[in-house]
Order: sequence, then structure tokens, then C-alpha cells
Amino acid sequence: MDSCRLLVVSNRLPTSITRNGEQSWSTKISGGGLVSALLGVKNEETKWIGWAGLEVKDEIGQKSLTNVLAEKRCIPVFLDNDTTDKYYNGYCNCIIWPILHYLGIPQDDCFAKNGTYKAQYDAYKKANKAFADVIMEHYREGDIIWIHDYHLMLLPKYLKDHNSNMKIGFFLHTTFPPSEIWRTLPEGPELLRSLLASDMIGLHTYDLVRHFVSTCSNILGLESTPKGIMDQGKLTRISAFPIGIDADNFINTVQTSEVKMEMKRLKEKFGGRKIILGVERLDTIKGIPHKILAFERFLEENPEWRNKVVLVEIGVPSRSDVPEYQKLKIQIHELVSRVNGRFGTFHQVPIHHLDQSVNFPTLCALYAVSDVALITSLRDGMNLVSYEYVASQTTNKGVLILSEVAGAAQCLGAGAILVNPWNTPDIAASISRALTMPAKEREKRHQHNLAYVKSYTAQEWANDNLRCIHETIAEAQIPKQLPVNTAIERYAQSENRMIILGFDAEFSKPLAKLCKDPRTTVVVLSKNSTHVLDENFGDYKNMWLAAENGMFLRHTKGSWTTTMPECLIDMEWVDEVQRVFQYFTKRTPGSHIEVGETALIWNYESADAEFGRLQARDLLNHLLESPISKACIDITKSAHSVEVRVSLKQGAAIGQILGIVDQSMATPIDYALFIGNSLEKDGVYTVFEPVLPSDAGTQCQKPNYESLNSCAEAVSFLKKLADWTQ
Repeated sequence: MDSCRLLVVSNRLPTSITRNGEQSWSTKISGGGLVSALLGVKNEETKWIGWAGLEVKDEIGQKSLTNVLAEKRCIPVFLDNDTTDKYYNGYCNCIIWPILHYLGIPQDDCFAKNGTYKAQYDAYKKANKAFADVIMEHYREGDIIWIHDYHLMLLPKYLKDHNSNMKIGFFLHTTFPPSEIWRTLPEGPELLRSLLASDMIGLHTYDLVRHFVSTCSNILGLESTPKGIMDQGKLTRISAFPIGIDADNFINTVQTSEVKMEMKRLKEKFGGRKIILGVERLDTIKGIPHKILAFERFLEENPEWRNKVVLVEIGVPSRSDVPEYQKLKIQIHELVSRVNGRFGTFHQVPIHHLDQSVNFPTLCALYAVSDVALITSLRDGMNLVSYEYVASQTTNKGVLILSEVAGAAQCLGAGAILVNPWNTPDIAASISRALTMPAKEREKRHQHNLAYVKSYTAQEWANDNLRCIHETIAEAQIPKQLPVNTAIERYAQSENRMIILGFDAEFSKPLAKLCKDPRTTVVVLSKNSTHVLDENFGDYKNMWLAAENGMFLRHTKGSWTTTMPECLIDMEWVDEVQRVFQYFTKRTPGSHIEVGETALIWNYESADAEFGRLQARDLLNHLLESPISKACIDITKSAHSVEVRVSLKQGAAIGQILGIVDQSMATPIDYALFIGNSLEKDGVYTVFEPVLPSDAGTQCQKPNYESLNSCAEAVSFLKKLADWTQ
């Protein structure tokens, strides 16, 4: 990975800032997963751009704070209080956050406090533009811009509109809902379009990737590929990167004398009772009421445990000025009072609830002494509390009860007890199971999870993200414009030329002349069936046709033959796929099945556009998640079809094609020309890349990858070659 600057962009800078005077400031670096992740990034000079966290109106104050933060490699974005309130408390927390977590747009409370819906979205746009202005002021050619979270969804497009060459990655730290929920957001399409201006988008899990890709396909009608979303020839890679923690920090902190003393005090305080621990922000998605109700159910059903177990719940205050969160706090207090009133005594209560955060050593001590961690999130992008608990359990080997809809469940499911947060009896039974679990089973489960937590750290997550951004940008490098005159000159000087064309009916105009030239061999290489190529090019007298990615080949004077041995073509999947296609064809009026020699295509071009996209999504998900996907096939979705074909890359077949075509040539090829969007660069082009000997000097040249901007330019260029041939 080449050394370059990394500009990390998030809503808040990783600092707490206090103003002491006109030009005097106190700053303290905050903790957190993203901060620790970036500490492990190699070969990157990192600068952090974000909101300063407070309003600074005066120019003297802004300049002095900017200078102070520069020493910490931080760059502030200054926002006024009104914009911050409507942007952050309004649109971010009252609109996007609930949508992302499947809750829908709330009613009038948020609007009454933070302005109208339009005012909130206008503030969101204003804040994103303020971030864009600061980034553009500090941007240097070659910088990587890594944007974080839902506060800045409009930022990628603002930046690309300013400079299309900017290298941009985006990571969403929350969940992402199915398209049916995202569709309810009026600005949903605009936000998606902006996100897709990024070169790479990262999410925590493959479920979230699938939701995001299908939402782009269903709402924007864009083509999905195995790597991401294709829009007008531009690929935005969509990938899963489960975030981790700095596990060693927790493991080492638990061993300190300060934490050991706190552990001793906690054990004495709770008098030998088993400890069930919950730690989360006071948030509507964290399922705190569900946890308390399940614990109440457990105490009802297991009276022998009433004086032997305690639930310690740390509810860290969050968004305390938002009405929904104020209601949640009241609800939790009422539930805690009810359970303590029913099952408590003068000497002890079954629930200890704190409306406050605790310092890091105390948190580690709580993790370490707890026998069970109970996490009942209703939706969570990941939930790193589960990781922190596992890392801190060096001696106790406690049991993790984890919501199955938290992203962490996909990583820690092997060692955790997974529960449905809405299933109160099941959670109560899981508490009983965890408290009575044999030591051997606890040890086995803990080791499963500890191995994962220690291996996939925050630093690994950051490096994987950046590696993918670099790779995506390298793959998407736009070739320089084809020097037409030079290409024609080299064509004229050559003795034996080969022109390989991707299928396009418009190319047929100049091809007749080119095919008459005895020194020029024309090959049309296409994903289409033999029937389609016959219809469009069958009348040409001297042309090679390669159908279905080169699986079948014929000269226009001959008949079709396969380029691959039949023994290597596995067609056992056809009957099962056809049954699936027939099922969806019956459900989708206007759709039909197209049958090729090595492919089946479900075409819904004549179906209702919206319903067809929904059906295509369901069909694609079924194929990708069923045993069919394990066959040697490619499953792809284009604008109006779902296609299943024998897995064959163009590059694998082109060598076979060259072997057949070469038999008709008197001299070796000394000029090769490739034209067409459907040609796979990594497959077709590299067949012609020579292996250069060490003493080759300048006599051997690697091919140039150069571009034409449109089909019309390609046709014009072919006409010039044809005119020269005359």
C-alpha cells in the first residue's frame, strides 16, 4: 500500500474541548473504537476532520482553536448552534437514526422541538456542505478521504462534484434497513445517490450489505454485481467489515492493581450473588425494557434465585433533550421500581440501575466480575459491549447472552447464547441456562469468542477498510484517452491485426470493410447467445463470432463449436434453476425465460417495472442463498434480468479462441485492438501481455489501456480504420 495522507471525517472530532479564554483552550483526546482503530493504521499520515463540539463565533477563537487542534492532527468544522440543533438533534437523530434502525419516521415531537422537517433537512445539507468546504480547503492530490456514518451521507457527492478524482471511502456504523423501510424516507433516493459517489462503502455485516445493495437496485433501479453497485459504468464497491476492539487494552487493564481492587469491592458489595451485567447507551434500540421484563419473568419462574442474583444495568445518558429518550428513561425507572418492589428486601434489591457512565477501570472491573452479560438490542450495527465483555473475562469465563439481531451475533454466535429480544420467555430461560451452565461448557464458549475478539481487532478492521479502498481505486483507474491518430498509424504499419469487439449492433456499420481486409481478423466476443450473434452478424463473410463469453465459437463461413471440452462443462444445475425460474415467471406477469446453450436468463423487461424489480431481488436472494450457488455457475442481475450461466471468464476462453483462430493465420499477431464495455480487462487484455525477459529493453512493450468516451466515438474510430483499409 503506497504511503499517502488519510483524511478521516466524522461528525465529531475525537477530542473534548473547553474554552478557557479568548485564545486559551483545553483539549483531551477521547476514547472510542474508531480512535483505537486508527492508532493501528500503518503507512498513512492521518488527519481528522470533524465538528469541534461547540459554537465558536469569533474569528480569533476559530483561528486559535484551529492552531491548538493542528498539534493533535485535527481540523475543526465550525457550525452555529441553530444549524447543529436542526442537523444533529433534528434530522440525524430524529429522522435518519430511526429509519436506519427499522423504526420509521417519528411523529410531531421532534419537529416541535427542532424545527420543521424541511428546516431539519436544510440544516443537514448546510452542515454537509460546511464539511465539504473544510475538506476541499485541506485536500491534496492523492489524499484518501474516509467518511464515517449517517451524519455525512451527502458529503461524498458534494466532494465528487468539486473534484471527480477524489478517492473516497464511506463506512456506516449503524444497521441498514430493507428497501421497504428506506423508501419511506423522502430524501432516500438522494442520499443513496450521494453515497454511491464514494469509491467504496463499508458496512458491518453481509446482511447489511445485502440490504444496501437491494435497496439501491429496488429504489434506484441500478444493476448489482458481486462487488457492489454499477451506475453508468462506475462501480461502487459494497463490502462487509465487522469492526472490532483493542482487545489487549481490556485484557491488560483487568490485570492492573486498580481494577483488581475494584473487583474485590464489587464482590463484597453484592455479597456473593451472581451478577448479570448490562451496559448500553440509554437508547430506544438497545432493548433495556425488554431486558428488565425478561429478568422479571426469570425471577417469577425461579423463586430460588431471588436472593442469589443481581442485575446491574448501566444506562449511559444519551440525547437527553430528545422527547422519545425522555419517555424511555421514565419507562425504565418505572420498570426497575416495579421489579425491586416485588422482589427486593430491606437489605438488597434485584436490580441496580445507574443513569450515568462509569470510568474505564470500573467498567473493566464490572465486566470481569460478572457471571453473565445480557444484551437485548432490538437493532444494532455491531454492539462492541459484547466484545469488551469477552476480552475482560480472563478468569470468570462468563456467559454472553446476545440478541440475534445485533451485528455481533454473526461474529460471536459460536460462543454466545442467541436470543430474540422480543421473546421474553426465551430470554428468561436463557438466563437460567447461563447461570447453571457447567464450567466446561462456559470455558469452551468463551474460548471460541475470545479467539475471534483477539484476532479481528479494531486495527485489523481499519487496515482491511483502507486496503479495500486502495484496491477499489486502483481497479477503477480510468485509462487515458485513446490517441486515435497514433492507433491508426500503428494499425497501418502492422502486418497481422486482430480486432476483438464487445457486442454492439452499431459496430456493424464499419465492420464490412474491415472484414474484407486479409490482414485483419475481426472477433466479436459477447455474453449473448449464439442465436443473437447469428441474427446480428451471421451475414458477414469473414468474421469470427464468440458467444456466451467465448464458450462457443464459429467463423461466419462455418458452424458453432465449443471452445471448452464438454467434460469440463457441468450442466447439472439447469433443471433446478429452471424450476425456480418457472416459479417466478408464474408470479410475475410479463416475464419469460430465455434458454442458452450454457445459460438460463429470467427476463422481466415487459413486466411492471417496480414489481419486476422486487421479484428479481427475491429471485436473486434465493439463488445466492440456496445450494444452487455452490455449483460452478455465475449468478448475475442486470437492468431487467437475472442470469445463471456456466462460470467462464472471457480470459479463460480467449486463449482457446486464439488457438483456433491462429491456425488460419500465416504470421503472428502484431496488433491487437479491443473495443467494448462488455470486455473484461482482467481477462481478455492480459492474454496479450507479454512476459518480458530481463534483457528486453525497449523492444517489447506492454499494452496500453486507453479509452473512448462513448459508443459513438468507438464507431467513428472503426470507420477511420475502415477508410484507411480502403
